[in-house]
Amino acid sequence: MGQYIYNIQRKPQTKVLTVLEIISLTQSKHLLDSFVLMQQLRPHLVNPQLYVEQVVRQQQAGYRLLAIMESSEIRGLAGYRIQENLIYGRFLYLDDLVVAHDSQSLGIGQQLLDAVRAKAAEAHCVHFVLDTGLGNARAQRFYFRHGLLSKAMHFVEVL
Repeated sequence: MGQYIYNIQRKPQTKVLTVLEIISLTQSKHLLDSFVLMQQLRPHLVNPQLYVEQVVRQQQAGYRLLAIMESSEIRGLAGYRIQENLIYGRFLYLDDLVVAHDSQSLGIGQQLLDAVRAKAAEAHCVHFVLDTGLGNARAQRFYFRHGLLSKAMHFVEVL
């Protein structure tokens, strides 16, 4: 997997971030390191080992998890998969996008979106698709600012 290097700086009143790199997380140890940040997005996840086992199962079905690193600390995550259906043709579906609270508004989310879009282009996808909660106005504003449009409503039934 290719690695992307970015130089992102914090706002003037805060410390400067070192050079960041985006890596693909595949090893159980790295997946375990990502648990706390993923839990920020998915608070229903409570068991780190079960999280790692689930991500490994999802990876066997095509799920990929990118991490943006500052030194050895994970600052952001993007989980995605390549799919194909009759609505979109071949597309990249972004399951998870999260940036550590203390690193938000620094461009990290944009860098992760750019990396995922690059993966979509490499995979010859014709659409980039994601869902966000109806009550998550902050995420909706972020996605609108970064060129995504609301095209559908997602329905769910617990079985």
